[in-house]
Amino acid sequence: MNIPYGPLLVVEDTPNILELLSVALRFKGYPVETAKNGKEALEKIANERPALIITDILMPVMDGYAFVQALRTNVKTHNIPIIFLSATYVTPKDKEFALSLGASRFMEKPIDTEDFLLTIAELLTQGPATLPRPLGEQEFYTGYRERLENKLRHKNSQITRTERLLKTLPEDQIPTFEQLLEQANRDRNNIRSDIEQIYKILNAYDTPQS
Repeated sequence: MNIPYGPLLVVEDTPNILELLSVALRFKGYPVETAKNGKEALEKIANERPALIITDILMPVMDGYAFVQALRTNVKTHNIPIIFLSATYVTPKDKEFALSLGASRFMEKPIDTEDFLLTIAELLTQGPATLPRPLGEQEFYTGYRERLENKLRHKNSQITRTERLLKTLPEDQIPTFEQLLEQANRDRNNIRSDIEQIYKILNAYDTPQS
């Protein structure tokens, strides 16, 4: 299969999803590279420019929003086609913000494999897309903070519901929901960490320069 240049880069921190996407793409003949977060992805892109990027949003170290903003504000990478995947950032506002960054497509998990592969083929064969202007740094971090704070409220509610449910479940069902609770707590910690960093950045804009 002819690729315009470089491999397809899949950025995803959940091992089974990363494996599923990679296998589906390789089965169709695409060369594939993988990364577990945005920071690792940027390091790989510095060595080899991908033809297209498929990225999750909620990831540790550097999430999908920050990753794509870094790509769009770099003249060397600003026009690489990007597909956002997410199971958590799926509200209309989440999608609107993702597309405002210049993503070509937004797809919800679980992924329909046939639709996913069709989308890949369309993006690789169409001409250069007309991209929105890159968001300014302050504009990006303000929108990014709003999305994270909304997701933190949702995650807190989810954790409270799961903790309440665990007290009433039969013994054989408890391990499954304990795993869900552990993952939700990890996600919440990642979101809180990102919010703290964003507030530091935004506070710098509000602090008068001497």
